[in-house]
Amino acid sequence: MSDVRHVLVLPDRDAAEEAAQALGERFRLDEEPQLVRDALAGEDDAEDAQWLLVLRDADGRLDAGQLDEFAGEWDGWREEP
Repeated sequence: MSDVRHVLVLPDRDAAEEAAQALGERFRLDEEPQLVRDALAGEDDAEDAQWLLVLRDADGRLDAGQLDEFAGEWDGWREEP
């Protein structure tokens, strides 16, 4: 078992919350994705924050291409490890 993690970057909190719910439904996740606010360097305004969804994938069953496509539905992307 490995400690593989996927990080999806989303443009705002609403998109991240909607995506988190849809992720569980579409990919049948064992645990909830972690929602993290990532302020852009030097910015204090919440409007300038990206939101991250961190997914643990211990079994390595999540397909990177499918996650890329999924994140794109919310104008986001998947970060390469």
